[in-house]
Amino acid sequence: MNGTETLHMTLSDVAALAQVQRPVVSMWRKRSAGSAHPFPEPTALEGGRELFDADQIAGWLDATGRGNNPESMNDVAAFARIPGTAAGGIQGSPVHALTALLTLKAMTGKTLGRMSPDELLDMADEIDPDDTFLYSELEAHAESLASTAAFVDRLVDSAYNAPAAFEQLLAARFRAGLREHSDTALTDSTVALIAAAAVELAATLGGNPVFADSTRGGSDLLMGIVDAAGESAPVTFLTMDDDGGAGRLVRRRLRVHGVEARQIRAEPSGEFAVQGAVVHVAQYPSPGQPGMGAKQILAAVEHLVLQMDDQQRAVIIAPARVLCDVPVAAASGLRSGLLRTGRVRAIVRLPQGLLRSKPREAQALWVLGPSFADVPIAGRWTMVADLSTQNLTEDARQDLVSDVAASMGNRATVRAHSFRFARLVQTSTLLASSGALVARQTRRASTPVAAAEAALRMEELIRLQQTGKPEMSADLAVQPADANTNPQPASVQEMITAGNLKYVQGNRLIDAHLTRTAGPRVIGPAELLNPHSAEPRHITLLDFAANYPAGRLTEPGDVVFCTSPRAAALVDVDGGAVVLFPARVLRIDAGDPGGLVPDVVAADINALPSADKTWRQWRLRRVPDGQRRKLSETLARLQHGRQLARERLGHLEELATLITDGVAGGSLTLTDPSLNHAPAPTEGTR
Repeated sequence: MNGTETLHMTLSDVAALAQVQRPVVSMWRKRSAGSAHPFPEPTALEGGRELFDADQIAGWLDATGRGNNPESMNDVAAFARIPGTAAGGIQGSPVHALTALLTLKAMTGKTLGRMSPDELLDMADEIDPDDTFLYSELEAHAESLASTAAFVDRLVDSAYNAPAAFEQLLAARFRAGLREHSDTALTDSTVALIAAAAVELAATLGGNPVFADSTRGGSDLLMGIVDAAGESAPVTFLTMDDDGGAGRLVRRRLRVHGVEARQIRAEPSGEFAVQGAVVHVAQYPSPGQPGMGAKQILAAVEHLVLQMDDQQRAVIIAPARVLCDVPVAAASGLRSGLLRTGRVRAIVRLPQGLLRSKPREAQALWVLGPSFADVPIAGRWTMVADLSTQNLTEDARQDLVSDVAASMGNRATVRAHSFRFARLVQTSTLLASSGALVARQTRRASTPVAAAEAALRMEELIRLQQTGKPEMSADLAVQPADANTNPQPASVQEMITAGNLKYVQGNRLIDAHLTRTAGPRVIGPAELLNPHSAEPRHITLLDFAANYPAGRLTEPGDVVFCTSPRAAALVDVDGGAVVLFPARVLRIDAGDPGGLVPDVVAADINALPSADKTWRQWRLRRVPDGQRRKLSETLARLQHGRQLARERLGHLEELATLITDGVAGGSLTLTDPSLNHAPAPTEGTR
């Protein structure tokens, strides 16, 4: 740069610098035209995108007072595009050169912009004689080192120090084009959770904590541990001996923060060995291997487990579809083998939105610890927790970490702990199941005492309702039942796979085809969320058949549901309705229902937390075959009774309105019926 090369910004960069939304910048540009301070003109055009002089932009923001960043003049370099990159996005090599220069500046404390390329390379050779973390990156950009070094000086000045500039550069990984890092980036709260768990587990091992990350290119979790551990005790890190770009970036990131790390030697097969009391942290897929599949992830976990002893602990995060949901056939045996080792002490299903690039993909934790080899397999246990609908607030993270730490103890220690999220499950039960390892929480089965109390209360309610109410027949009676005779709840996906349920998409209709009167009724989210107050909608059969030839009508007993803005469902008793997408249908197989009853399915969906939108994982209660018909008939009578009650309530509300309007308006007078014995006048009398 050396005072000659211009820093450039896109309009999106301007918005980030000014701390405003992107459309605001376009508005500034349009409205300031012709004013005393017009928005700067673009100085370059690359790939169809306008580029602006960063210093002109900073000066304009300072002169006009626009935006929410009073330090825009000082911060401009941190938001400018990196020199030597295309408008389509920053490629990996320039970023690696920048991070190498930032590391060099942090380790030497020198001003780099005043040095020639040869001087910079000589200094890099002194700092990294074995070329383990930065020399190759600088040598590959020898021709542009002078201008890049000057940019680094400005970048550090904007961020106040080299470590902050390094983190600011990585924080912009989506904008900076570090694809392998952006694809695997976790949210800050997720990193904080894993780091807190790792630090808590390390505290139980005694001595100075040692943390190891055997993945290729992972460093976010290690930096989270640096923040969580603070300066309470010296921390040692172990990272994989990987000479790829992501692995070298890890070593630069640790060095720029003044953290030393030793190397883990791995065999070509992926096997490695770590000795002593160590807490492993790992995220799969990792930045160095972003395309890992289920089998590759479980194989990597297997390498970690096989080298562990009872002094070591591990916290692993990976997609829930690999660690705890219904496994793919090719990976189920590998996952079962890992569970049989006894080292999987806790399994936690986490909510969606924790992986920045895939906000709809749920993640899960495995916490590994001592195997308790002296305990027979039949007596071993695993802690499981479902946080699918739980926000990872600070208090939730703390309580989960407490549960995880307790899961490392023996049975007596575990039973003495009051778990907030977790419950204990026999490991043999997990091994015997071909479905998800973490079952969604359903309504708890009644205890014998609670069942008896419920039966007495229901009998009382039946007596109160039977007087003059034919819909409440006297043959309705209940008694406590053996809860063990009921089939276990199952997920929607499990029931679909078994053929007991069929999933039917809703129809995408055009509003202009809907009417208020004629044709089959339309059921959409509005009708599901407000079943008794939503305005009725219909579509004529002629319009439906002509415009939607692939459209389908509901069948009697279909469960119509939606997931947004919250989970809601109803049973279409009559059928013949048109379901409006995003509402959808769950259809129970009449020949093999698997214990499912439409009203129970709808009730389970309506009882779900508002944040639970992963409908394939919803747990549905099932009813014994001998009770299905009786339950359906009883619920139909009760539904009829509710309908009559709603009609009576509507009549009472109408009556109250007529009396109020008549008396208040002077057209009616209320009298005492007991004093009014005179017959009504007949026609012709005077």
